[in-house]
Amino acid sequence: MLSQNGRTMLSRAYGMADEERGIRNSAKTRFTLTSAGKPFHTIAVLQLAQQGKLRLDDPVGKHLTGFPADVAERVTIHHLLSGASGTDAPPEEVERITYSRAEVHDFYAQRARQARLTGTPGLPSETHQEANTTIPALIVEAVSGLSYWDYVEKFIFRRAGMTDSGFFTRTQWLNDRTIAHPYMQLADGSYVDALRNLDEGSPLDHIAGKNPGRIFIDAPGDGGFATAPDLVRFVRALHDGTLLSRQWLDVLIAPKAPTGPASFGAYGIGVEIFAGQWTYQRAGGNPGVGANWTVFPETGWTGAILINRDAGDLIGMLAKETEAITGVAPDSGTGG
Repeated sequence: MLSQNGRTMLSRAYGMADEERGIRNSAKTRFTLTSAGKPFHTIAVLQLAQQGKLRLDDPVGKHLTGFPADVAERVTIHHLLSGASGTDAPPEEVERITYSRAEVHDFYAQRARQARLTGTPGLPSETHQEANTTIPALIVEAVSGLSYWDYVEKFIFRRAGMTDSGFFTRTQWLNDRTIAHPYMQLADGSYVDALRNLDEGSPLDHIAGKNPGRIFIDAPGDGGFATAPDLVRFVRALHDGTLLSRQWLDVLIAPKAPTGPASFGAYGIGVEIFAGQWTYQRAGGNPGVGANWTVFPETGWTGAILINRDAGDLIGMLAKETEAITGVAPDSGTGG
């Protein structure tokens, strides 16, 4: 989907949401966002900061207990949101299958408290820091008194008019005809419905053994499900003051640290100067899953791409999307 100033300019859907039941993808199909949903926890934190209920320089220990002293005292909310907490997490348990919301919450809350300070808070890190996602979500819960999932659904999805979005359980994912199933490619080249084959895992090195269907509900601070139109509504609500004031939106998208010649890390999103204009975006991926939403705020364009099959070329589609909006191909060398 491509939209300019809230007006749909292009909307296309291809392939099957559920091959077994013969359900095709459409503009009303809900897709899992994986990491493309991580900015929701950032916005939740900034909403609470805007209300004066927390400060971005608050250390973890001001709101949460049970953390090692150095993490509690030295790591701040700002460090977490900027991806620079300096922490390390236990190895992922990719084969673990969870069976309830409470189990998922307790499992990730426990993992967050096992985070150890292995770097310097405030300095960029190339390693995956799971605490950067989970701890802010736990702080949202501690300050608001709501579960992370309920907070986001109430104060982001509902406020933004994202009526088809939510945090759905594996049972809902399996049975709801409007939710796309992830089709994962196996080592022999065949594809399986990951939800219906929890014993199968991805053979790809960077996601080896993973299967997105094994988690009962997305971890606090991560994921969520949305349609492409809902992602457009989300971006509109960000920019019209529904979710954050103009000043706090600037805090969200302002460049925090350089990551390339004209690209920067912000709070949970990537920011870039391309074809003479600012753009910001967030992508996510998992076996059988690809998701991205991209914003060109100076010209009012928003793009949303949602994929439920490993064969989907997200990078290639993003390049075409960018060229369609800016008139410049990303590999042309003239982006900055």
